[in-house]
Amino acid sequence: MHTHPVIGLPIACTDYAGAVSWILAKASDGAATYAVEAANTHVAALARSDRDFRDAMRRFDLIVPDGMPLVWSLNASLPPEKRLNDRVYGPTLMLETLRASAGRPEFRHFLFGGKESTLEKLRASFAERFPGVEIAGTYSPPFGEWPADETERVCEMIRASGANLVWVGLGCPKQEHWIARHKDRLPPAVYFGIGAAFAFHAGEVSQAPSLLQKFGLEWAYRIAAEPRRLFKRYFTYNSLFLWYSLCDRRK
Repeated sequence: MHTHPVIGLPIACTDYAGAVSWILAKASDGAATYAVEAANTHVAALARSDRDFRDAMRRFDLIVPDGMPLVWSLNASLPPEKRLNDRVYGPTLMLETLRASAGRPEFRHFLFGGKESTLEKLRASFAERFPGVEIAGTYSPPFGEWPADETERVCEMIRASGANLVWVGLGCPKQEHWIARHKDRLPPAVYFGIGAAFAFHAGEVSQAPSLLQKFGLEWAYRIAAEPRRLFKRYFTYNSLFLWYSLCDRRK
């Protein structure tokens, strides 16, 4: 998979088909643990500004361009024949992976994170939308501080389920730190830092209209929906992404 740095983060120059093909090939491997991230401006700017998060992202094997600003940055540095037509949006990548694995018993999914009620909605929704998809297990971890043996308990659940596609919805940056920190002890599978996809697909949070997504304005829609929670984050990391991009262009 060819990658190109965007403000220092190695972004895969791929589309949905290429990403899903890579993911299913690694899941079929069964001998190693792989980590996948769908990176937006928040992830990219945080990786540039925070050493611990940057070190965590270095443990990820595939980082796809979730945000349109990352696609634009990639395309500005790529020859015309290699430029991308669209982003690889994390929630849609999840659906495309579920669709491609439906009816294929060698692929088993595990949903880790979120509330129990959210996981129940996801299980029912995915069974209806993707007949034959195998949801091998789900787990809603405790809120707040985890017991000392929590990660080992999660590993045992995943191992017992036989899952080789594990969706981790703990929120950014917690999910990325968890995957990176425990990658060497996690059961062999492909692990995804999937962020808000659980809430989107459970119908608990609305997604931006496709036109806003196409023009890179999903952040504006989400701020309008949850201003108190998201304004500071988007303002800070969108500004940092722009600043770092301008700095790199001047080099």
